[in-house]
Amino acid sequence: MRIATITNWAYGATVCLTIASGIVMLMASNADTVERQAVLQRQVFDQLTEDVETDAWALSDLARLYVVKKEPQILSEYRQKESTLQSIETRLTRLKDNGATDEELAVLHEGLKIIDELQDEQQSAIASVARDEAPQAVSLLYGDPYEQELDRVQSQIDHFRLLLDKRALTAVTDATRTSKALRTLSEIMVGTTALLFLFVLGFILKRRVLRPVVRLSDVVHRLASQDYAVETPNFNQIDEIGDMAQAIRIFRENGLARQRLEKERDADWAIRELLARMTQRLQGCENFADVINVAELFAPNIAPGIAGRLYILDRDPWQMRCVAEWLSPDGQNTPFHPDECWAVRRGQSHPPVNGEPDIACYHLPETSLNNTLCVPLIAQGEAIGLLTFQNITPETAPSRAYLELMAEALGLALANQRLRDALLEKALFDPLTGLRNRHHLEDTLRTQMAQAMRNHEPVSCLMIDIDHFKSINDRFGHEAGDQVIKSVASIVQRAVHDSGLAFRYGGEEFLAILSGANEDAAQACATDIFNSVHDLSLRYGLSEIGPVDVSIGIASYPQHAQSDSLLRAADVALYRAKELGRARIVSFGMLETG
Repeated sequence: MRIATITNWAYGATVCLTIASGIVMLMASNADTVERQAVLQRQVFDQLTEDVETDAWALSDLARLYVVKKEPQILSEYRQKESTLQSIETRLTRLKDNGATDEELAVLHEGLKIIDELQDEQQSAIASVARDEAPQAVSLLYGDPYEQELDRVQSQIDHFRLLLDKRALTAVTDATRTSKALRTLSEIMVGTTALLFLFVLGFILKRRVLRPVVRLSDVVHRLASQDYAVETPNFNQIDEIGDMAQAIRIFRENGLARQRLEKERDADWAIRELLARMTQRLQGCENFADVINVAELFAPNIAPGIAGRLYILDRDPWQMRCVAEWLSPDGQNTPFHPDECWAVRRGQSHPPVNGEPDIACYHLPETSLNNTLCVPLIAQGEAIGLLTFQNITPETAPSRAYLELMAEALGLALANQRLRDALLEKALFDPLTGLRNRHHLEDTLRTQMAQAMRNHEPVSCLMIDIDHFKSINDRFGHEAGDQVIKSVASIVQRAVHDSGLAFRYGGEEFLAILSGANEDAAQACATDIFNSVHDLSLRYGLSEIGPVDVSIGIASYPQHAQSDSLLRAADVALYRAKELGRARIVSFGMLETG
């Protein structure tokens, strides 16, 4: 049973007992009133009886006195007294109205009849005096019968008083006993009410005051230690305890809100730190692979539980190509045309608002159309890539601004990497032939020679020069000369592709470094290049350029030169080939034997 129910029942019982006690007290007071009324009634009856007795004796005395003295004044007084006397019926009515019983009235009625009979005898005696029959009148009023009648009257009146006394005594006794019993019952009820009130008061103090205060005190201590997981007691009563519980509940809710905001702030700072760290790592990337590794590492931590992919825009063919993915996103990572993504089209993240109806990107799988966010990677006003995030909701994903910041950092890193690669290509590769240029040669040769010395392997160098190139420029122009250079460069690149590196050494000079190739292998490669060039059939416009030949000088390490003189030895062999009439292959070893 609930405490409120118990309390209400106790309150009800207390109120009922209090009311019952009041009623009993009223009944006891009524019993006292009955007792007082009985005493008053006895006094009234005594007064009426005394009046009857007094009147009867007064008339008898006046009549006797008149019979003896025969004075008219006495007779006049008798008549006056007689006229003032009440009739029997009037006397009985007054007694009956005052509560006399039938038995008492019967006794008194008998006495009153005797008094009336005495009055009749008195009238007879007075009449006898009037007829001068005084002796007869005296004999009538002073005789024994008259005295007996007077005694009978007194006896009836005494009997009536005895009945009155008996009834009054009984009424007083009953009223006293009833009053005492009711007072005792009232005292018991008052005592029971007091005990019940004390019990209810103690119960309330313990259950409704002491216990709630102890619970609230424990909650307050835990809240003071920032333990906001504690459940606050639900005291809904409208009193100080309820007000305290409500205040503590509000304090806990505020603490939870503050704790949630602190967690969000900490998570926000953690994401910012991750973004800052990712930006720092992107600044140190040397190539696209480094950028992709950084994206794969930091993206799942910046957006925990959010699967995604990183796409890069390829210019040839024109398509978005997936280069990285994390947390197993839905769908295939096949390339797609940039126009299939609304984010790339608009240059902004898409869809613009989470949860609002909007057109979905065409490259997304059916299973993730409504919970995917596409963020373009923008650099210098154009899209160079794309980030897609799947299973994204407002509850699980960080702020869209952070995702866009991550895309901005990746876009900038990719753009810088592209620019760096373009500058490196321009610095290290010949724009006409696509071969490595002379600036790249020194580092490459140093690396190749160090590896050969470490592994005790041979390295060969081919120095190639196009014969009579100046006459081709003079006869057909520089564009025709560029065509010849590109054709020869293509042959050289194809010949050394599997076993070495090709460089454009000068205007019409080329150089090839063959790792792990001795003089014989270098001779075979040079022969392949020489024959392929000789078999070229080149035309410029409507004119045939004619046959093109090359002179090739060969030098090998360690047979012909040391690490620091390999290029010089190959150049000497080429110079010797030109001296011998061009269009030939000369090895540095041939010079040593010659």
